[in-house]
Amino acid sequence: MPDFRLVPVATQDIVTFDWLQTPTGLLDETHELATAVTVALCTDALADPSDVLPDPNSEDRRGWWGDLDAAQIWGGWPIGSKLWLLERAKIVDAAAREGATIARVQDYIAFCLQPFVTARICSRFTVAASQVNTQRIDARVVIYRGPKTAIDLQYQALWDRIAA
Repeated sequence: MPDFRLVPVATQDIVTFDWLQTPTGLLDETHELATAVTVALCTDALADPSDVLPDPNSEDRRGWWGDLDAAQIWGGWPIGSKLWLLERAKIVDAAAREGATIARVQDYIAFCLQPFVTARICSRFTVAASQVNTQRIDARVVIYRGPKTAIDLQYQALWDRIAA
């Protein structure tokens, strides 16, 4: 897990992350699990050859090069989520050929977070996605750590770009 804390720095057009420092200038080491979950969800996982890519003219399945031998080198797992596959997708219901977009969001998040349970970093998690409007799906992730206080995280995703 990361040993530093990332904080979102949002503008009207983009969201970036920066390292948070303590008043003494050291890296803030609190909220490690929340940071690890954020890194996992905001990193692009390698798409399977059968996945439909957002750009039909591209063969870029993304992923992170560090995943190549992660299990053998440090006992790790592939990092990232396939949420990026939905960047050009319309929000559709369960009657669509590919299934409901909300269900795909929940599945991609759950698949991304399952290694945290397998590695016993957390005891379990829940994912609840909901459509807020025609352009946005929010996802709520709650991470449980046995007797410790649960970590409740809220994520938003925009589907259609706002015209400038």
